[in-house]
Formats: sequence, structure tokens, C-alpha cells
Amino acid sequence: MPDKITSVIARETDGNIQITFTVPFSVIRKEEDETLKEFAKDAEIPGFRKGMAPIAKVAEKIPQSKIVEHSLGHILPKALSEAVTENNLKIAVYPKFELISAEEGKDWQVRGITCELPEVNLGDYKKAVQGAFRASTLWTPDKGKPEEKKELSAEQKEQVVIKTLLENVKITIPAILIEEEADSRLSNLLSRLEKLGLALETYLSSIGKKADDLRADYANQAKDAIALDLILTKIAQEKDIKVDPKDVDSAMGVAQVSKTSENGTPEDPEGRKRLLESILKRRGALDFLIKLG
Repeated sequence: MPDKITSVIARETDGNIQITFTVPFSVIRKEEDETLKEFAKDAEIPGFRKGMAPIAKVAEKIPQSKIVEHSLGHILPKALSEAVTENNLKIAVYPKFELISAEEGKDWQVRGITCELPEVNLGDYKKAVQGAFRASTLWTPDKGKPEEKKELSAEQKEQVVIKTLLENVKITIPAILIEEEADSRLSNLLSRLEKLGLALETYLSSIGKKADDLRADYANQAKDAIALDLILTKIAQEKDIKVDPKDVDSAMGVAQVSKTSENGTPEDPEGRKRLLESILKRRGALDFLIKLG
């Protein structure tokens, strides 16, 4: 079919999935025409009533980049859906798209980068955790006198569990997941600094780091955080950990939940409830492991 958008899937060693779309120029041309008609409805062109200017006049006033962006915004979601179905993908994040080639009269190529959630092979994680607890309670000269040895606190046990899981459960976190989480953490930092009236350069100077060092730190933190979430989720599934609906409602603070979020958009109570349930299940998995000590 001449107007069929085709796609090619390539799995990368860093866990990312590359989807390259070939979009027939006839599809591009048709969508650009529709985009111009859409823009023309609200266009204000001198000498014409609002929305009544000829399409050619409207096209002269709108940057080509805006037309391309809007057109691809209509084309790519459907093309992505078809590629996901055809290749039986279970993508974890919406792709980041990049226009590879866009020559007049020729088929266009667009590349999307996404990923699937990685497989988690837990191995004998309980044995590893129990071994770590035994090692942490063995007396060594640097721990003082044997009679002064103290039981680990709940917080210390939690850190032992987390460290052991991250060291023993091997999992490849896709680069795009790490990048998005690191970006989110950097964005939150910039937001906090802005509220404090501090410049990023001032903050970096105060902690003795460069911007690249900070990003590398956040990338490492993001990698560990994502890995831990996936590992605990897998353990919660394996142990069939249940969450009392009352605990979920309590976490939500039903009576205090506003009907809209801070930016004024409607909240999704059910989505929020599912998120909190998954968090509580991970907490349950962590508590189960802490009790092994």
C-alpha cells in the first residue's frame, strides 16, 4: 500500500528500543493540508475576516517548523500504536521522537526511542539478604568489645536490604528510563533553587561540583531507584503481598484530596490509588525482607 507507514524495530545494548518510521510523502502532504485548514480557522490575516483568509495566505504566515510539528503530532501516535501492536511491544514510556529526514517530495523518516520494562531475575535474594544480616552482626575488632555489639536498628536493616538487593539482583535499566528520571530530579532541584532565589551556578559552587558531575550523580541515583522499585515490585508479586484498601484510602487522605491538581487539571483518583497501592506493596516487600534479619 503506497500510503502505508512502515516501521523497523531495533533493540539497543543499553536497553532502549529504536523504532524508525518511514512516512510516505503523500501522507505528509495530506496531513499538512489538514493542519493548514485547522490553523486557518483562527488565523487573523490583514485584509481578511478572521478565519476567512485563503489557505495560501495562511501558509505564508505560519513557520514551516510549526506545520511539521503539528502534522507529525497527528501522524505519529497512530503509527506508534500500529508498530506496538505489530511487534507485540509493551513500551514503558512514550517515545522521544527525532526527525531524521524530511525532503520535499520524498518519504520522511522519524526515529522514536522508547523501552520496555526489563526482566528481573531475583535469584536467591532471601539467602543473599540473610547472609548480609549475618555478616553485619559478626563481631570484628573495629566494632569494639563483643559485649558492646548492638542490634541493628530498623533503619540500618533497611539499608542492608537495599544494598544487598542492588548488589545481587542483576538488572539492566534502559538508558531512556535513567535519563527521564535524572531529568525529573534535576527539574525538581531547579524548581527548589528558584523558590530560594538561588542560581544553579551558586549551588554548584557551594557543593564543589560541576554541572556534569551533578547530572552523573543524579543518573546513578536514578538507576538505583528504578532498579530497587522493579526488584521490590517483583518480590511483592512473588510473595503475593496484599494491601488493605483502608491503608490505600488512608494514604490518599480521601477527605483532604482536592478535585484538581496544582496546575488546574483534573486529577485521576483511580490512577493515584493504583500508584499508592503499588508503593505500599513495595513497602510490604521491603518490610518482609527486613524481618529476615
